[in-house]
Amino acid sequence: MAVLEDALKTLWRVFLNTLMLGLSLVLITRADYLPLNFLEQVRAYTRWQEFNYEAWMLDALLLKGQMAGLSAPRYLTILDQRRVVFDYLDLIGEIQRLNREIALIYADPQVKDPQSASADLNRQLLEARAREERLAPLAEAVIQSQVSAVLAEMHLTTLGQPIPPVLYHVTPLPYALIVSPRDQIRQEANISLLPGLTLEQRVAIEDAVAQGLNRSTLVVGIGGVGVYPTMVMSTTDLNWLVEVVAHEWTHNYLTLRPLGMRYEASPEMRTINETTASLAGKEIGRRVIERFYPERVPPPPPPQPPAAPRDGEAPEPPAFNFNREMRITRVKVDALLAEGKIEEAEAYMEERRQFFWDHGYAIRKLNQAYFAFYGAYNDEPGGTGAAGEDPVGPAVRKLREQSPSLADFLKKIAQVTSFEDLQKMLAAP
Repeated sequence: MAVLEDALKTLWRVFLNTLMLGLSLVLITRADYLPLNFLEQVRAYTRWQEFNYEAWMLDALLLKGQMAGLSAPRYLTILDQRRVVFDYLDLIGEIQRLNREIALIYADPQVKDPQSASADLNRQLLEARAREERLAPLAEAVIQSQVSAVLAEMHLTTLGQPIPPVLYHVTPLPYALIVSPRDQIRQEANISLLPGLTLEQRVAIEDAVAQGLNRSTLVVGIGGVGVYPTMVMSTTDLNWLVEVVAHEWTHNYLTLRPLGMRYEASPEMRTINETTASLAGKEIGRRVIERFYPERVPPPPPPQPPAAPRDGEAPEPPAFNFNREMRITRVKVDALLAEGKIEEAEAYMEERRQFFWDHGYAIRKLNQAYFAFYGAYNDEPGGTGAAGEDPVGPAVRKLREQSPSLADFLKKIAQVTSFEDLQKMLAAP
């Protein structure tokens, strides 16, 4: 019996390893799925600054393979697992603090020799990073196992195993160069650039592509990438971390199904994919927190009834609402572009960018590329501001509301190959 059990475990590991390799190849191919001629035109400006996913994924898969062989989380109690994760998050917080203090020393005009003044802090930083390198693989393995356990509870596994397995790695994330036409809001290209590029370098790339190809461009930071293993940004926020891990796993899940395979087929398909992943990420992430870290469950927002004005007094003006104002902006921009008023739309977006700045929102560039990127994330009730009046996100949310469970929702929407498919699904009795 023991021999048979060992043989079955070996076959399962071989299957998972083959699946991981195959999924990695699929995701690399999907990442390059752009119209060839236009892609090459853009890459003429970015080729030497692009991120190498193949090398990163190979290194990450080797690391994950080593940890999978150890199966460390299964030998830890829930209390020990929590301790590992909290120690890791505390360590990330220490690294961030040391980086801030070193940056302040170099920025202080009174410090004549910042290298000497920061020597002790740099020594502490090196030691902290060495501890992070040792602890991170175990902390990631713990969170992977916790997310997997929740996926099993939510009936999103096959024979008790998520397909694909939950694998992520915290890493400096590449930037994304978003390219849109000027006469409409549509993501024509999304090219990954090296992490660590300075702001001046990012702006230079934006300007070169914009001027050379007459496009709207924006280089944005991202929180995760759905390659395999998925890439996740370093953070001390546990709630955000598990949500992003679940979000990116959902992309991997969809990549094996029609919806994910057609991610790049149209702007509508991109929005359906991203809204689905956002909804699933939030649900799965919250369930992980409720089960393993209940003290971290965020409290419900306090009710805020509108204050009735006193007799003779004018009512208080409504508080500034970012989503509402961004939605107003997007709707007007769409209308101006539909009328062919490109320069007027761009002038209006700059005017609104300054308006947001005056209300505490430091948006570096508000343009067609901004809306092409952020408008694809439309999971909030009432619509996300950058999506404007786009009907796709609300349709995805409606299907989730009609579905008895997240598993039922994902199994249905995973078969969608167009927005028309989704509309028919909603209209079906």
